[in-house]
Amino acid sequence: MQSSQTLQVKSLNLANNQTSRWHSFNSQDEINQATVKRILQAAKDAIKKYGSFLIVLAGGSTPKSVYQLLAKEQADWENWHIYHNDDRCLPVDHPERNSKMAREAWLNHVAIPPSQIHDIPAELGNIEGAKAYAQTLAGVRTFDMVILGLGEDGHTASLFPDHAVDNSADAVPVFDSPKPPAHRVTISQSRLNDTYGVIFLVTGAGKQDAVNRWLAGESIPATLIAPGCGVDVYSFGVSF
Repeated sequence: MQSSQTLQVKSLNLANNQTSRWHSFNSQDEINQATVKRILQAAKDAIKKYGSFLIVLAGGSTPKSVYQLLAKEQADWENWHIYHNDDRCLPVDHPERNSKMAREAWLNHVAIPPSQIHDIPAELGNIEGAKAYAQTLAGVRTFDMVILGLGEDGHTASLFPDHAVDNSADAVPVFDSPKPPAHRVTISQSRLNDTYGVIFLVTGAGKQDAVNRWLAGESIPATLIAPGCGVDVYSFGVSF
């Protein structure tokens, strides 16, 4: 695999004090392979230090490609714990559920104990689903890795522009989402920031405007994710 070009940009948004490291890849395969390598290394490090690896998954086509590659890897699966950054309030078996995609692409094919795969019960509705997932997250230590995407409007997880940010719990309901369905459940900004690592997967020319706004220091939802470790942006098809 060819090495990526890397640019480090600090404090893109002073209000959120986000530090981001930008990595540009030459192909979709490069970004997929690099993400898999980073996740597997983070897992090894976390299991050695804590005895477990806690990862938060994103939905979308690029994460799906990564999950399909992970399904072919060897890892200490029995010590992995899986969470989701958001999900849609749809039936469990609906094809647009993030949990269904992750299971079919990856989780059904590896030996992670079922009790350690924590789907968001969004089928309960956004209010009850958020309450239940907040209970699931209660007492869970700092995440080891959070995977996020970037929408063309700058959203990430189900944190959308011009929507009030609710940090009242670790998981919160989303109403009137600008992307259907209107009701969703998302992990809150503050809980997503409680992590030792973040990878944003940003691919496609349609994300260029959001990237430009991000780099210009505008306050878009992606800039809300500002953990002390900073964030890594793995990009293909956009310039910075």
